[in-house]
Amino acid sequence: MSEKVKFRLEYEIRSSAKILYSFISESNGLSEWFADKVKINEQIFTFIWDDGEEQKAKLLSLKENKSVKFHWIDDEPYTYFELEIIKDELTNDVALVVTDFASQENLKDRQAIWNVQIESLLSVIGA
Repeated sequence: MSEKVKFRLEYEIRSSAKILYSFISESNGLSEWFADKVKINEQIFTFIWDDGEEQKAKLLSLKENKSVKFHWIDDEPYTYFELEIIKDELTNDVALVVTDFASQENLKDRQAIWNVQIESLLSVIGA
């Protein structure tokens, strides 16, 4: 298996940072767009999808109304995925920056998955 590379994607979100933060950091918010069900036990988030697939991620950091950072338990130790809210102070525009890792051969697929996930998020938020 090849070494994973870091990539970043940025999405404009028509929402307040506070509302967006609840969708990226809380179990009920994440279960609206990221997974079908999300359970939290201490620092471990369990993401469950309708097909029965389950993945666990450790919460690495949480910055209120700013970002949330996870590490998939079964992934390479140096990898993580981060959802970061960026607010332009002049225009008040809000963007969500996704940082993730993928092998070079899976990079386009992983980016496409994020595009679909963020479309779902936009639909839920009504942005």
